[in-house]
Amino acid sequence: MTTTPPQLADDLQSAGVPVSDLWDLVNGKTAYRAAIPVLLDWLDAVDTRVPEPDRRKVRDGLVRALTVPAARPAAAPALIREFREADDPSGLGLRWTIGNALSVTADDSVFDQLTELVQDRGYGKGRQMAVLALGRSKDPRAASVLTGLLGDPDVTAHAVIALGKLRPPGVRAAVERLLDHPQALVRREASKTLAKLPA
Repeated sequence: MTTTPPQLADDLQSAGVPVSDLWDLVNGKTAYRAAIPVLLDWLDAVDTRVPEPDRRKVRDGLVRALTVPAARPAAAPALIREFREADDPSGLGLRWTIGNALSVTADDSVFDQLTELVQDRGYGKGRQMAVLALGRSKDPRAASVLTGLLGDPDVTAHAVIALGKLRPPGVRAAVERLLDHPQALVRREASKTLAKLPA
């Protein structure tokens, strides 16, 4: 559970979203579009508004609460910034969570920044879910970016999945080569994607 600062709960209430804990948003079924500006404001100011021991939990709760279509695309620039600044050496903690939020909130308004982020191997597996955001892109460069990621072992499976959502022409041969990949997940996703791609 996150430690929700009382002032954050008050700000949410003032916005017409009466919750006392961020996890009420994360785990609830109620739409809360009115809360998005409040959540973004708090994400931007966590380091100045929240005591150090609670910052990571509050940041995690804010990111998870922003993982909704209603936050697209407003949250994407802030989430890209948070992704870059996250203290997450494994890439499978907060950074992966932020990547998951980007898979929902990013659109082509942040295509260049997102592409730069997913192509940076220094972020390791933390990029996995962010790669999926490219599967919704209308930018003609998306297929090329994803094809280039097929050789990146940290994100190969996710690049294949995104290509399956995008269904671009001209990538079948690159995906077919993955049918013999050593990872079962990659082989499975390659097979699924090939079934969706144009001949």
